[in-house]
Amino acid sequence: MATTDTLPPDPLSLLRPSIASNTLPIPSTDSDPSTSAETNSSLASASYLIFNSTDSQTGSQHIAIPLSQPTRFISTAAGSKALDLRSVYFCWLNKDQSAGNYIAATQTLNQELQSNGKEERVTNLVFAEKLDLNQWLAGEVGEEESEFIRSLDSNKATRAEAAGAAATAAGGEDVEMRDAGLADGAASKREMERLRDIYAGERKMGDRNTMLRGVKVQDFSDVRKKYSALFFGKSRGGAPAPALTNNPALRPPVKAAQAGRRPEPIILLSPSASSLLRMPNIKSFLEEGIYTPPESGTSSNILHLTRTLPTVSPTKPLRFILVDDPSSFRPDYWERLVAVFTTGQTWQFKNYKWQQPADLFSHALGIYVGWKGEVVPDSVKGWGRGVMVAQIDKGGQRWRDREVVEEVWRGIEGRMKEMGWGKDQR
Repeated sequence: MATTDTLPPDPLSLLRPSIASNTLPIPSTDSDPSTSAETNSSLASASYLIFNSTDSQTGSQHIAIPLSQPTRFISTAAGSKALDLRSVYFCWLNKDQSAGNYIAATQTLNQELQSNGKEERVTNLVFAEKLDLNQWLAGEVGEEESEFIRSLDSNKATRAEAAGAAATAAGGEDVEMRDAGLADGAASKREMERLRDIYAGERKMGDRNTMLRGVKVQDFSDVRKKYSALFFGKSRGGAPAPALTNNPALRPPVKAAQAGRRPEPIILLSPSASSLLRMPNIKSFLEEGIYTPPESGTSSNILHLTRTLPTVSPTKPLRFILVDDPSSFRPDYWERLVAVFTTGQTWQFKNYKWQQPADLFSHALGIYVGWKGEVVPDSVKGWGRGVMVAQIDKGGQRWRDREVVEEVWRGIEGRMKEMGWGKDQR
């Protein structure tokens, strides 16, 4: 049996510090590459990742890890199995891609792997797993704080199996496939009891149906019958549909203002995981003037906050709507858009009415919020005066946040005044 000293290095323990030091590993077709052609290969043709490791005793050395080697990341998308190194590294390389682009890139890579005669396939991680893995690799969470990554001590068996996988990838003998402990009935029984205890402590996860509807199936047929006439123009009896103006929420802004109801301005947030301001922390930032790191958990997809803008609504606070997904917008909602928080990534605008930044920021104020002292992306600089730049301190003292928030609100107020808010029906 292989001892701990002979086990291969843990790939996640090599990948995380290499990302921190900005020295990414190199894909290679050979474990000991001797030509540049062997290290100038794509993930579809490569079989190894070459890590450059520096040790105080041995000095600089190259460590080759098979891309098919299982890691400590346990993915439900992979059938609750250990995720291979190729899928982990591919996920990091696509950390800034949208969900659609990530899925398309995964399919393309799998097709290339098949064309190259490789049996491995890259796993398409769900959003929660992709976010957790990239945050862990980037060092944004502690070593033991990932929900999906096992500790090194509990991963010795997987690393022992990886030793066999490395030998197979290098052309050695096939690894014997067997279940440990089956020859010993008492050991097998103890293992089953241990697994039963583990499964009993697992958190039950639901699919999208149980998350949206609960465990009880709801019948919405009466709602469909009642409101079908509103959306399709006529009722079943052929009578005209009732006027939409009876419902204030469905009326366009002008009619709402005439009835005494002011339209609520809309602020769009970036859905990017790299954004400093997202749905979990935007309200405390804009209302209380305090920045807190966004939590990785789920949050509401719509928020409301009130703010008094003296030049727009001096007597009554305005109620703002904050969302990060405009896919369900009606056409008149875009007339109420006053500001867009952005990280400089143009894929954010894919579902917008105005997909070109020049058009978008001529209709609404662009806001880029980054860390103080860090370089503003070139894309943001190229968008010109339509995007304001605000920077917050990266340290633990948050007393300067209030100044940044007031600057942001002054920018929103100025743009709303230019758009005509506060005059006539607005």
